[in-house]
Amino acid sequence: MAVRKIIEIDEETCTGCGVCIPNCPEGAIQIIDGKARLISDIFCDGLGACLGKCPEDSITIIEREAEPYSERLVMENMVKFGDNTVYAHLKHLQDHGETDFLNEALAYLAEIGHPNLLENPPEGADDIQDMAACGTDEHEMIIGDVEEAPPATAGERPESQLGHWPVQLHLVSPQAPFLKGKELLVTADCVPFAMASFHQDYLRGRSVVIGCPKLDDARAYLEKFEQIFAANDFEKVILLHMEVPCCFGLKVLVERAIHKSGKQIELEEVTVSIQGKVI
Repeated sequence: MAVRKIIEIDEETCTGCGVCIPNCPEGAIQIIDGKARLISDIFCDGLGACLGKCPEDSITIIEREAEPYSERLVMENMVKFGDNTVYAHLKHLQDHGETDFLNEALAYLAEIGHPNLLENPPEGADDIQDMAACGTDEHEMIIGDVEEAPPATAGERPESQLGHWPVQLHLVSPQAPFLKGKELLVTADCVPFAMASFHQDYLRGRSVVIGCPKLDDARAYLEKFEQIFAANDFEKVILLHMEVPCCFGLKVLVERAIHKSGKQIELEEVTVSIQGKVI
């Protein structure tokens, strides 16, 4: 081992919110026992993409003896999560001037016949957002300019499309009969408040689980998703989350759980604006 730069997480101040996870495309951070943990020195490049994203300032860069960072192992793990994740990592290395690591990453991609995504960015690459903490301070809150609609008359009120209970992820049993034979709708719990057509457009005919990746235990969510995907044969999962950065953590959890299941499950991601529009 040699002395090098690496992140350190203050366990006393860390709240386990999980905001740091999407900011670490290398997969070096996970929520374990309610706290963010550095799971392996070899996955942390020490460049600090997660710095400044923690609402509690619990993450710092220090110098200590650590296992050497392995770009190859990072890339082997990263390609499993799709082109957007790979692209975000390549851009991260490019923007930090880490030419050696970038060349290693591109060489590995060439070995496996994967295109250079810096030359051919994935569709929607310009929309890959900075996963900053959201709503932790007044200046970070988003205020929408929404025109108030007139109240609906009694005859216009649509019926609820909810076909089962419970819906909160923590409370749903992986063996629940309502999960069988239907598409699974995973939604951040703010989405139904923002999207007036949620019941008709997305909930109808589907099983649903809801959760908040910022306020709840991300590790427990990951374990529950893994159990649900292991116990059921979904052909498709529809994921709805808000446009605010911390909400993207739900996507990370679902993607990791699907990958671990080893099953061919189609994932459809829908991002919703605070005005309730699909982005």
